[in-house]
Amino acid sequence: GDVVDTTSCSTSSAVKKGHFVVYSADEKRFLLPLEYLKNKIVMELFDLAEEFGLSSNGALILPCDATFMEYVIALIKRKPSKAVEQALVLSIASDHCISSYLYQQETSQQLPICSF
Repeated sequence: GDVVDTTSCSTSSAVKKGHFVVYSADEKRFLLPLEYLKNKIVMELFDLAEEFGLSSNGALILPCDATFMEYVIALIKRKPSKAVEQALVLSIASDHCISSYLYQQETSQQLPICSF
């Protein structure tokens, strides 16, 4: 089955073969199968992370919180229809996630990010 590791942010954990690691904006670690790199939702999150330079010490930090990332993973596991996948991609692209993330960075407050 799919391996999803949502332990706290740590660089000491080894990455299993066939997987990659990303972090949510609230520093939760996710160990995901390489096949997720083909998913449109994950690709959109990567695009936003790249656009806004969200990385730290070589780690890829996605512009969403752990709750949203867990939702994305659960959705991918259920193999959503293209319409559902596209709706979520459009929602992500509409700046709801990234604007909340940037607001948190500017105010240095603990705010929910991408919570629905």
